[in-house]
Amino acid sequence: MIKRFLEIGQIVGTHGVHGEMRVHPWCDSPEFIKGFRQLYLDENGNKQLEVRACRPHGNVALLSVVGIDTVEAAAAMRGKVLYMRRSDARLPEGRYFISELIGCDVIDADDPGLRYGILSDVSETGANDVWHVTDDAGQEYLLPAIPLVVIETDVEKNFVRIRPMKGIFDDAD
Repeated sequence: MIKRFLEIGQIVGTHGVHGEMRVHPWCDSPEFIKGFRQLYLDENGNKQLEVRACRPHGNVALLSVVGIDTVEAAAAMRGKVLYMRRSDARLPEGRYFISELIGCDVIDADDPGLRYGILSDVSETGANDVWHVTDDAGQEYLLPAIPLVVIETDVEKNFVRIRPMKGIFDDAD
């Protein structure tokens, strides 16, 4: 399901004495956060932060926002989750945020009446992502997210069509 605001990371500490904050990214890389001029402190976009500067620093992003100019003000932000407006993100065709995939119905590409369950989690393994599919009984199955298996993804309509490899759902009956 497409959401208006998505979690992008969490403030984990301060950097320096001028209000810069260390942000642990919940996205592909700290570099991704650099592209936003506004971030938000809630999932409804009610509490907006104006980004003054953002730069990658190892595995975190160093973030400076208007109105937070001291180490004390930055320290008070520790633990807060940052959100981005979905429409501000530019993803290549066919790419989705994990939080948009979670909750999608997983159905068979050849038999639309066959529903395997919902996509309940995604593990990033390096070679390819692995989708966790949980059926109505609570049984979890692991599915490689590769073009041979994932035939169609439509997060706006909340479904993915798959052609599972032999053996993945054999004990589902």
